[in-house]
Amino acid sequence: MEKTNDSLMWAEKYRPQTLDEVANLKDIIDSLKAFLRNPNTMPHLLFAGMPGTGKTTVSLCIARQLLGPSWKTFTLELNASDERGIDMVRDRIKQFSRYSRGAFASIPYVIIILDECDQMTASAQTALRRIMETSSHTCRFILICNYSSKIIEPIQSRCAIFRFSVSQKEEIARYLESIAKKEHLNLLHGATEAILDYSQGDLRRAINLLQTCAVYGSKGNVDEKTVLQVIGEVSPAQVQLMLVKALNGNFIEAREMMYNLITIYGLSGSDILRQIHKELFKISHLSDADKAEIESIIGEYDFRILEGANDDIQLSAMLAQLSRFGKAKGKLNEQ
Repeated sequence: MEKTNDSLMWAEKYRPQTLDEVANLKDIIDSLKAFLRNPNTMPHLLFAGMPGTGKTTVSLCIARQLLGPSWKTFTLELNASDERGIDMVRDRIKQFSRYSRGAFASIPYVIIILDECDQMTASAQTALRRIMETSSHTCRFILICNYSSKIIEPIQSRCAIFRFSVSQKEEIARYLESIAKKEHLNLLHGATEAILDYSQGDLRRAINLLQTCAVYGSKGNVDEKTVLQVIGEVSPAQVQLMLVKALNGNFIEAREMMYNLITIYGLSGSDILRQIHKELFKISHLSDADKAEIESIIGEYDFRILEGANDDIQLSAMLAQLSRFGKAKGKLNEQ
């Protein structure tokens, strides 16, 4: 459902309002719809998965469908990473779980949506378990986390667990194109692919990036260059060429390209290593064994930079090591 409030961020403006509008989660949505046909039989829910996979969106859709127009009154949303201790459980959650529905006979129970609950302390989780037991006739919990392994077993056993996987590139691309059409935005060649590469299956991140690019784009057009400018990356072709030159023993040329990336584009050592890591697996004429050895080299220098070593010295040392590796294997053909 499209909203008309232009002041909203697009991730909120185009957030699905019903379960039928949620994309790429068919199996999960079908299971939840089965629960909702008889709300009293619905258990507590635990949604686990990486950020941007739709966990919060699905939670809000359930609240709307179960509670109707008054869903905000009977829904408590909390972020456990902000208030992660036992006081939050005893004060806010326990009190709301006993919320009186009053004259709203159509409301089966209140709903508590607890986001990032894997950040809760062990004592808070233990207290929460007890509340989940005693309030099941008046309340349902929807717990949201990135890693279900950080949730204590007694809580997991009281929930129906749904694991959300990252969105497929095709689904994200269709969603972005739909938003672009509604916002009168033209996605030019390479732009969508650059957004998909950066978002790594996180639909929310992809939408936020698209909205930012719309500001920087010229005359309603967004191209690959605009996307790379916004995310602080350079053309993948440049990074791949630098990598191939190093592997072919052209250390000086590769080093000059590396310094251009640092001085002209303002990239950090970690940014460059991240792009090298992505481009490595696009070089088709490297064997799997060669890629594995190169990946080990990249990982070593990533660790050095994260530990505080000088970026340009460590990157130069990495390129030198890649040059030695390339010479030992025999020169690779430049693409």
